[in-house]
Amino acid sequence: MTDVLLSVEGLGVQIGGLTAIADMSFTVPAGEVVSLIGPNGAGKTTAFNVITGYMRPTRGRILFEGRPIAGLAPERIAARGLVRSFQRTSVFAGCTVFENALMALHLRGRAGLLDALLPFLRARREEAALHAEAADLLDLTGLADRAGLPAEALAYGEQRRLGIAMAAAAHPRLLLLDEPAAGLNPSETADCIALIRGLKERGMTVLLVEHDMAMVMRLSDRIVVLNQGRIIASGPPAAIRQDPEVIRAYLGAAHAAA
Repeated sequence: MTDVLLSVEGLGVQIGGLTAIADMSFTVPAGEVVSLIGPNGAGKTTAFNVITGYMRPTRGRILFEGRPIAGLAPERIAARGLVRSFQRTSVFAGCTVFENALMALHLRGRAGLLDALLPFLRARREEAALHAEAADLLDLTGLADRAGLPAEALAYGEQRRLGIAMAAAAHPRLLLLDEPAAGLNPSETADCIALIRGLKERGMTVLLVEHDMAMVMRLSDRIVVLNQGRIIASGPPAAIRQDPEVIRAYLGAAHAAA
């Protein structure tokens, strides 16, 4: 039986007396790419914010690896292995591309303060290993030839890929990506798809919010469709594409026939 990493059970969120999410329940099995889709205002970003600790639910449970996380601070949730990206690029503009990757990896380094201050063998070995991993990370993102450039010199799509790689550098059990293809052209979107597939092939589980339906259909193992704060459908891409209620609420007949 496939392990379930994330379980959302009867989740409800009210904001100022309005219902943002009503009785939401879904799971994210290990090793899958699960996508949350729906029209603007459906509750997708609210769900992300609650799952990652930036908002508190009104009711319901959120279990990560069988342990409740609802109400925990974002940093405590991230420390358990659930890490998210944001819609805006999140790179250190004045640092080189390689330095960005290295800084992300240093967040999980094991050498202590004393190791860092004194030239102990353990610290040197760890630093060498992190440099090698940073280079591997840039290979995965297709940015190896940009390693020495300042991050601000990258094209927008390249910055988005670097931001995803930096979130993935923590080796999270579950990576939440919030509209990673927003603002990308078709070529940049294809590069983003390749990166997410590469992360999945390395064993990473992904929960994705995205409006680019071609990307969602190509990447997802399962899709959860929201409308007005409620789940209206859940299943593999082929079933979602043909679901009458999903077509009515979001996809449209032209997309279903494509």
